[in-house]
Amino acid sequence: MATRSTIMDTNSFRAEHADGLDAATRQLTDKRSKVLGESYRLFYRKPVHLVRGEGQYLWDAAGNKYLDVYNNVASIGHCHPAVIEAVNQQMKMLNTHTRYLHERILDYTEELLATTPDAIDRAMYMCTGSEANDLAIRVARAFSGGTGIIVSQEAYHGTSDLTSGVSPALGSGQPLAATTRLVSPPDAYRVNAPDLGEWFANEIQKQIDDMKAHGIKFAGFLADSIFSSDGVLPNPRGFLQKAVDVVHANGGIFIADEVQPGFGRTGDAFWGFARHGVVPDVVTTGKPMGNGIPVSGLLAKSDVLAAFSDDIPYFNTFGGNPVAMAAAQAVLTVIKEEGLQEHSRVVGAKLLAELQKLMDRHESIGDVRGAGLFIGFELVQDRTSKTPDKALALDLTEKLRDHRVLTSVAGPYGNVLKLRPPLAFQEADIDWLVGALDKSLTELGR
Repeated sequence: MATRSTIMDTNSFRAEHADGLDAATRQLTDKRSKVLGESYRLFYRKPVHLVRGEGQYLWDAAGNKYLDVYNNVASIGHCHPAVIEAVNQQMKMLNTHTRYLHERILDYTEELLATTPDAIDRAMYMCTGSEANDLAIRVARAFSGGTGIIVSQEAYHGTSDLTSGVSPALGSGQPLAATTRLVSPPDAYRVNAPDLGEWFANEIQKQIDDMKAHGIKFAGFLADSIFSSDGVLPNPRGFLQKAVDVVHANGGIFIADEVQPGFGRTGDAFWGFARHGVVPDVVTTGKPMGNGIPVSGLLAKSDVLAAFSDDIPYFNTFGGNPVAMAAAQAVLTVIKEEGLQEHSRVVGAKLLAELQKLMDRHESIGDVRGAGLFIGFELVQDRTSKTPDKALALDLTEKLRDHRVLTSVAGPYGNVLKLRPPLAFQEADIDWLVGALDKSLTELGR
């Protein structure tokens, strides 16, 4: 039997939970099972039926209000009026593909590239993060002449054939590509190394050497710079530089998957990779850039991209369409005008401090770490052994759901709560989240 997916199955509704549902919820789950593909998963043993969202809040069909501390796709907040207005106005005028001239894609690209290091000077657009990472892998292979891709042990980079082959978080039911190698995550909580950056660079070199031993030429290292699926691993700042140096020394490129840590989320910088002082060769983005509108992008150094684009035409039918660009432009404007990067830094630091105070009350909290509004909350059986407590993490997500707080788990052991609210999250929301965690752990006797 295939191992369950760490991102799909750990916090999910299953058939054995059906008898505990109310009649209305049971009717919906039964209907889903009849008409939707069986690969889909629902969150929670008692699924949530959501009907409305605004900012950092969601409401269910019964009118109950929830605090969303998980859904980063609505990056600047659910149903943000600026995005709604921009999309509505552009839909009234035109929506078509990029083989016609249009100002929006050019204006937006100039604004977006202004946020990146000078060496990154080209952009291409798609509809999903999977498509962006798929293209990034193709670019890496064209540039390097190799095929081997290194990712972290619990990485998730997409659902296409290429990206699922480099996404171990999908579980062993989804085989990795023969050219994929996994590197142990740079976990400062669990790795006892005097220099985490040097340790991580050595781990990457080991995998490059293994590729070479098997006749595979190295093409690139693909990573989410906060290692979110590995359990949210943000620190120490700067540790990625030595790894990137090793990648370049071996003829590969560094692809920064910024779907989750980008667009001001970490607070310290606009891009997650910038916290580490590195310059990627390729940057990929996803739906948070459009607040949930299907849009994604690939940003690259022109010489790296040229290895692919000089020989291979690329067309993504509605990637970069005017409506998607209108949404993306609105998001970028809101981030700047509302100061959301600084907001993320300040409010995130206050939230992190309050969450760390809970460690004095609950021995089951092994570590609390994060950057901006992206925090990992790790549960353990005891702090000395650091034995992961997956069962507690799952029970805690259910208790939080009862207290109207929505989140889920991450990490190789499924024991880290991923606290990643929309950037609309306010200082006033901290008491709700921290209070719900405190009450839930107390109710669970932990």
